[in-house]
Amino acid sequence: MTGWTGELRLAVENRKGKTVAKNVFFQGALKVMRPIYHNDSGQVCYYILNPGGGYLDGDRYRIQIALEKQARLTLTTQSATKVYRTPHTHAYQETEIFLKNGSFLEYTPDPLIAYRQARYKQKNVIHMEKGATFLYSDIITPGWSPDGQRFSYDRLQLMNEIYMDHELVAYDHIKISPADYNMETIGFMEGFSHLGSMLVIGEQTTSDLLDRLYHVIQSDTNTNKVGLSQLAVKGFTVRVLANSTQEIERIFKNVHHMISHEWFDTTPSFLRKY
Repeated sequence: MTGWTGELRLAVENRKGKTVAKNVFFQGALKVMRPIYHNDSGQVCYYILNPGGGYLDGDRYRIQIALEKQARLTLTTQSATKVYRTPHTHAYQETEIFLKNGSFLEYTPDPLIAYRQARYKQKNVIHMEKGATFLYSDIITPGWSPDGQRFSYDRLQLMNEIYMDHELVAYDHIKISPADYNMETIGFMEGFSHLGSMLVIGEQTTSDLLDRLYHVIQSDTNTNKVGLSQLAVKGFTVRVLANSTQEIERIFKNVHHMISHEWFDTTPSFLRKY
C-alpha cells in the first residue's frame, strides 16, 4: 500500500470519437465503478467509490487522472466525502490531473461533510496543455453535531494548483479553522454555514460570457452571497456562501449548463446517486 489508505489511477483516451479507458488501477479504500455513457457524445463518466464509508484519523488517499488529446471525461463520486473525528492526525487526499490539448474534464465530487473534531487537508494539482478545458467544483458542508453547533469540525484546508504548459496560472487556498476562530464573524463565514467553489478554465472564456454569467448568478442570490472572479488565464471562479447544499448546487448547475451548451453544444448529464 506504500502508506496510502487508498489509491486510484485512471487514464482515458479518445478512440474514434469515443473516450475509453487506457489504464485503470485502484487498491485499498478507493475504487472506480464501470464506465457509463449518458448520451451519444462519446464522453465517458466514472464514479469514484470509497467502500470504507468515510475518512478517519490518519487516512491518506491518492488519485491520479490523465486525459489524452480530445478525450472527454465526467468524474464524480458515488456519495459525499465524510470526514469523521481525527484526534491524532488529519485525513489527507491528494489528486494530480494531466490534461492534454483538446481534452475536457468536468470533476464534480459530491459535498465534503466534516463532522465533530474533524481535520482534513486536500491538495489538487492540475497540469494542463493550452487548449484543454477544466471544470471543477467542491462544496464544504458541516456535519451533524450533538449540541447543534454549526462548526464543530476543527480544520479544513483545500488547495488547488493549476499549471498551463508548466507555468503556474492559478492558485486557490481555502482554510477554515473553527478551532482557532469564530466562523460566524465578518471576514469568515459571515452567518453562513456552507461554502461552494467552482473553477473553470477554457480558451472559450470571453468578457461577454462573464457578463452573462454574472447576470444569471445575481438573479439567484436572494438568500446567499456569490462572487464571480476572472482569472489571469482564460477562466473564472465562482464562490458561494449559503446555508444549504442545495442552494449552492443550484447555482453551480446553472453555470455548468451554460458552459456546456455554449462551449460543447451539450447538456450536462443527470448524475443519479440513488
